[in-house]
Amino acid sequence: MRKLHVRAAGLVAAAVLGLGLAAVPDAAAEAGPFPVLALPFKAGQQVYSAGIHSDDGSTGVKNALDLSPADKTVRAPLAGTVHLQHCAGGDWVAIDHAGGWRTGYYHMEGIKVTDGEQVEAGDVLGSTGNALPCGGSSTGAHVHFTLWTLPDEPAANWSGLAYSQLSTTVAVAHGEPIDGKTLGGWLFTAGADQYTGTATHLADRMVTQLPGHFRAKL
Repeated sequence: MRKLHVRAAGLVAAAVLGLGLAAVPDAAAEAGPFPVLALPFKAGQQVYSAGIHSDDGSTGVKNALDLSPADKTVRAPLAGTVHLQHCAGGDWVAIDHAGGWRTGYYHMEGIKVTDGEQVEAGDVLGSTGNALPCGGSSTGAHVHFTLWTLPDEPAANWSGLAYSQLSTTVAVAHGEPIDGKTLGGWLFTAGADQYTGTATHLADRMVTQLPGHFRAKL
């Protein structure tokens, strides 16, 4: 689903062009069907989630989910191409998947992948952390996992883009809601408020209220 409005497109284009990057094209294409994604860590372990929220935790599309697996290791949920996004404070990871889908991984430390690398589901990306390469805030080591659609803009480069811009103008254009999406056999449903929601294990219909802990079984 593409949610790019004319005014938002202008804002994003201005933000990106101001950094010398490619302009955002018109919203002509549609992303493919939602891919079969695993959770971004090894199954079978205890996980804490702070809940579903918008990319800035305040307003806008709720395209983000904070996750803290017990082993502190973040893994690719599906095959794709890594695109490291560079800022003055370091890097964060995006993976482009088939069908115009991108997943994002913010706050990671000890990044183990390189720009342009092809990864498979389960490959190690790095460790949960509190890194703020482009700004923002973090309390407690975790990965800020995000969903995006980029059917018109494969391999989009958001390097140098401040988190305040990424989490607002870019999120308006490309952010995809976590609500109603299934990751690793768990259906995530957003709550009315930020940092709330539920995770339902589809195999046995067990429901976990978010924020909360659950065991990420298959």
